[in-house]
Amino acid sequence: MGWVHDTNAKIAKTAMGRWFRLQGSGHPKERKDSYFFTEMRAGLATFFAMAYIISVNASIVADSGGTCVCNAGPTDPFCFDDTEYALCKGEIKRDLVTATAAISALGSFMLGLLSNLPVAIAPGMGLNAYLAYTVVGFNGKGPVPYEVALTSIFVEGWIFLALALLGMRQWLARIIPRSIKLATSVGIGLFLTLIGLTYAEGIGLVQGNNPSTPLTLAGCPPDSFNAETGMCEDQFKMRNPKMWVGIFCGGVFTSVLMMYRVKGAIIFGIILVSIISWPRTTPVTYFPYTEEGDASFDFFRKVVDFHQIKRTLNVQSWDVSEYGGQFGLALITFLYVDILDCTGTLYSMAQYADLVDPVTQDFEGSSMAYIVDSITISIGALLGTPPVTAFVESGAGIGEGGKTGLTAMASGICFFISIFFAPIFASIPPWATGCVLILVGSMMVQSVTKINWKYMGDSIPAFLTIALMPFTYSIADGLIGGICMYMLLNTTIWLVELASGGRIVPPNKADKEPWTWRIKGGLLPPWVTRLSKGKRDFWREDASTSDESEAELEHELQGHSPEQVNDKLDRKTSGSDKGSAGEKTAPLEKIA
Repeated sequence: MGWVHDTNAKIAKTAMGRWFRLQGSGHPKERKDSYFFTEMRAGLATFFAMAYIISVNASIVADSGGTCVCNAGPTDPFCFDDTEYALCKGEIKRDLVTATAAISALGSFMLGLLSNLPVAIAPGMGLNAYLAYTVVGFNGKGPVPYEVALTSIFVEGWIFLALALLGMRQWLARIIPRSIKLATSVGIGLFLTLIGLTYAEGIGLVQGNNPSTPLTLAGCPPDSFNAETGMCEDQFKMRNPKMWVGIFCGGVFTSVLMMYRVKGAIIFGIILVSIISWPRTTPVTYFPYTEEGDASFDFFRKVVDFHQIKRTLNVQSWDVSEYGGQFGLALITFLYVDILDCTGTLYSMAQYADLVDPVTQDFEGSSMAYIVDSITISIGALLGTPPVTAFVESGAGIGEGGKTGLTAMASGICFFISIFFAPIFASIPPWATGCVLILVGSMMVQSVTKINWKYMGDSIPAFLTIALMPFTYSIADGLIGGICMYMLLNTTIWLVELASGGRIVPPNKADKEPWTWRIKGGLLPPWVTRLSKGKRDFWREDASTSDESEAELEHELQGHSPEQVNDKLDRKTSGSDKGSAGEKTAPLEKIA
């Protein structure tokens, strides 16, 4: 493959190669083993790993009803039998397919271009569930209308922009206790799992029951529910063929592919279940011979089509006085969850790509990444989507060798192409994405092993956060409960210790994870510091910054054993997800 090597070398010598710091570009901070064709392949891997978001996000947000009006009656309070309402929701889903692909394309391309990070962004899982099932509510039965919720997201984006420009996003993310950060990821994972098990956006394995038994086994065919209670009767449980197609072809098949590390395993599972569900003459069809099924099938037959956004474009409502309290709660929760989600993912992906400064705990291009993310959030709100955030599936591209923004730009181009295949993405059934939600949940709960279970001041708030999210069906309630419990427990211990002169302390107080509001390297972002010193080209990094950070770290670790070095590096990265052991070899090799 000599021509590939030659082409990589020629591209590295161009202005583009120097901008993205490809190996061989001559840039003083060129990124080792970064090549053009490797970046392109990594971008494709990232896209295939997260392409499911196009259909999943559209399906979840469409469950809120969007701008559709539910004229509920006493016998049908949620408009389940309202054909006109169902047709309107179908239009909302198609709008959101286009909107999701468009904002993912724009955000990923610009983040890669301006921040030079191999991270793709799209409407966030968990955030879309919070919008659809907590803020707006299923079929619009929540406390805030869809239009007002989008207004809160639009405002959130501009608040994020201000926080990013002033460096406050990093500070806000760092002051959240690590146990709560990790528990948030786990709780959202369980929340998504519960959604994937239900009928609205999943395989229909469970359903609500009664106050004494909130959840019960289901799996009934759609036409076999008790007409009076709406419950799945025992003789029909686990007999829904659509559920079994979702379990075996979407869940088991996808899991096997993932075990063999097949790139795009998730999207392959979705495609398989969808193809099985598209013929109209089978018991698992997504296009039954009904008015709603006919409308969906007519749109599906277009295959290639640009679906114009009609019902969700620029529908914000600024008359929020009637929803003041709920509007504020939604805005604060979107802010807080997105700070944790986006910042934590950016840190973990930058750490995985070996782009994090071990002293300042900042990463290259962080300020610009936050700015792009913030602006994209507000643009997405204009299109009708939930907040945009960094995706952990970017790790698939980094694992393929992606190290620069070219990876994210390639993913963005793929998302742009997908805009013109809206009929396909809008026709993916919920039982095809239900097991995807469960698998995504299984990946998110892996962080539970990193929680400090040794000290109850950390573990109890973390467990409460995890438990409340799925059991209250609310991410906001889980966050509030966990933070309040953390403050209550640790403040009480601090007051007792202070009153006793340090004599009454928990026996294992030493196991508590350290917490501080201070940030290594200062509160303000580096560009503000350089501007305050009168540096004209304040947007450029100081050439000595990286060398000083490395020298400081080397001096601090001198004289320690490898085990002690690893322990200190673990403590330095306690504010964000730690990378693999291989990411720590550079300081160790230099010390050796």
